Amino acid sequence: MVSLAHLWLPILLSAVFVFIASSIIHMALKWHNSDYHGLPNEDEARAAIRKDNPAPGMYVIPYCADMKEMGSEAMKAKYKEGPMGFLLLRPAGPMKMGKSLGMWFLYLLLVSLFAGYLGAHTLPMGDPYLHVFRVIGTAAVMAYAFSSIPMGIWWGQPKGAVIKDMLDGIIYALLTAGTFGWLWPR
Repeated sequence: MVSLAHLWLPILLSAVFVFIASSIIHMALKWHNSDYHGLPNEDEARAAIRKDNPAPGMYVIPYCADMKEMGSEAMKAKYKEGPMGFLLLRPAGPMKMGKSLGMWFLYLLLVSLFAGYLGAHTLPMGDPYLHVFRVIGTAAVMAYAFSSIPMGIWWGQPKGAVIKDMLDGIIYALLTAGTFGWLWPR
């Protein structure tokens, strides 16, 4: 039987390797830069949003309080007229990259912890590399790659961005699976 105590090193190292890979993907390769666009009238849009000083949060345009309202002629006209979208507002001020990167690393640790938990309860000590790779990799793909699909379904994220996010997730899963396979207790 493998315990999580046996897996502290692959849990930690896989999170570190994924953190490094994600940093390379987003900061050095910048292959997600084309996923984001500025509004042609950004200054006017910012001024309009800032005018009523909305609190940080998630907003929907056009906003509909319930399903009954969605069927009204006025709401149907708003949908037809457009634009439709989601707006995420953060507190004003500079980005707090340290906090965000720290939270990202905690997420990576959490994924590795649960992948390790699954492995510890399904794989025996001394299991071969490829078997460990397959089980841990499957769990990691579900966490990293599948998590982007709802963004395309519900939030309208473009298909290309969803595919890139899934490819990122597959890379992260392969690193996680490889680390666990390499360091699986013998």
